[in-house]
Amino acid sequence: MIRFEDVVVRYPRSTADALNGVSLSATRGSLTAVVGPNGSGKSTLVRALIGRVTLSRGVVRVDDHDASTVDRAALARDVAVVTQREELAFVVTVNEYVQLGRFPHLGIWRSAGVDDRQAIEAAIDAAGVGDLRDRPIDALSGGEWQRVRLARALAQGGRALVLDEPTTFLDIGHEMAVFELLHQVSRRGIAVLLVSHQLNLVARFADRIVLIHRGVVAAEGSPDDVMRAEILERVYEWPLVVTRDPAIGAPALVPLRSR
Repeated sequence: MIRFEDVVVRYPRSTADALNGVSLSATRGSLTAVVGPNGSGKSTLVRALIGRVTLSRGVVRVDDHDASTVDRAALARDVAVVTQREELAFVVTVNEYVQLGRFPHLGIWRSAGVDDRQAIEAAIDAAGVGDLRDRPIDALSGGEWQRVRLARALAQGGRALVLDEPTTFLDIGHEMAVFELLHQVSRRGIAVLLVSHQLNLVARFADRIVLIHRGVVAAEGSPDDVMRAEILERVYEWPLVVTRDPAIGAPALVPLRSR
């Protein structure tokens, strides 16, 4: 569904590539997680998909089409994106903000129909923000805002969902709820591409992990393939051990005190 093919990105005035020949894919019906240290290039992948950075080489494809040549509205109907940062020019209510997710389907002149209203209500319910629907967005906590942004993306629909650190500011309960929801979304045949720092949760829920380090793919595969101490210690430059999650047996990282 989404493929990055030999993607190279270098920001202006930078002396090194933010991405240097990165290739990866996120297929329908699976949750693909991109992990890595701060500054490794994870968020640049999302910017490359939505056209916020210029590629020096390579291509990003959505359903075999070059994303840079696809009409923006058509791309938004297929791929919903939750970026790491977002600032709105005007204050709206939560309900009004979630409704914006239907804009790629409606355009300027069409009003929401039954299917649109059902999508909005289902998204609000799935993200657990029904009690916030009448609240202005500037009155939300950081965690509430993250869940509202997820609701907008769910209302948008499409065949792929891309998220950059969607659990920032969330407590443990809401963090787990988001990962459970993304797992359920992927099982409905949606391609979910998730950028996250939460390695242990990623190991629980992801079908495939891509580890990015200094702009290149350092490892990729199943959680068992990537969550290995010799790989993670080299990339994160910190002593650690990898054990097993006692609940479900997934690999789990335990950072150690510095030696």
